[in-house]
Amino acid sequence: MPLSEHEQRLLEEMEKQLHADPQFADSLRQAESAGRYSTRNIAIGLLIAVAGLAVVLVGISLSSMAVIGIAVGVIGFFLMCFGVYLALSKRGSAGGDALGTGGAAAAPPKRSSYLQRLEAEWDERRRGENN
Repeated sequence: MPLSEHEQRLLEEMEKQLHADPQFADSLRQAESAGRYSTRNIAIGLLIAVAGLAVVLVGISLSSMAVIGIAVGVIGFFLMCFGVYLALSKRGSAGGDALGTGGAAAAPPKRSSYLQRLEAEWDERRRGENN
């Protein structure tokens, strides 16, 4: 069912107002990027998990030396767990890197020329309405 002209105008006006608000646009952009998995983290995490599995297998083969075999197996298990954690961690969470070290303080994101142009058009329209 198509929208009436009045509804279309209202929808266009609401879209313009939402695009004109830079804080809203930035919050949408940040929410979108925070929910993605990092391909780099997945690859590194899987490599670490496979290495951990190999260390567990070495620990099992060293089971004749009870203490050393168990220690190697436990280390391999923790490597596997860390690899899976790293692979499943989402990028951009809490403003730091996937290892939770915090990262450097990020500079505020620059507005794109598109948003600047929309904001300028909005300001011109508002000035035109007030005059």
